[in-house]
Amino acid sequence: MIRRYGDAPQSGNRYTHRPGAYAILPRDGKLLMTYQGAPHHEFQLPGGGIDPGESPLQALHREVFEETGWRIAKPRRLGAFRRFVYMPEYGINAEKICHIYLAYPVRPLGPPSEPGHFAAWMDAQLALQEVANEGDAAFIRPLLG
Repeated sequence: MIRRYGDAPQSGNRYTHRPGAYAILPRDGKLLMTYQGAPHHEFQLPGGGIDPGESPLQALHREVFEETGWRIAKPRRLGAFRRFVYMPEYGINAEKICHIYLAYPVRPLGPPSEPGHFAAWMDAQLALQEVANEGDAAFIRPLLG
């Protein structure tokens, strides 16, 4: 059984299954995070939804690049969790299945192409405090020693 973080599903709500791939990206004691402006205004692990016909690894590379402008290498799956959220940008209630990877940022190729996203290098301890959801934090915490 996959662990759930955050709110329990609300009775009467219909939830769209939304798998996604997200990366913890360490370098020199810092983590490469993404800041998403409207509608969320929060720091997140870079990543996002897996499109139909796309593998989790393809989605991971695409999403990290769109949200940070960086290419990554050596992704290794750490695990997964689920959470139930309302996604105002899509107007849906979603059951998100979040596949978490550890990968390494190789080089920046430009600014993020995803509107409203900004790449942010953060001290790993600060990233742990600032990350928007407890599921992401649960995967960052063990890597800090």
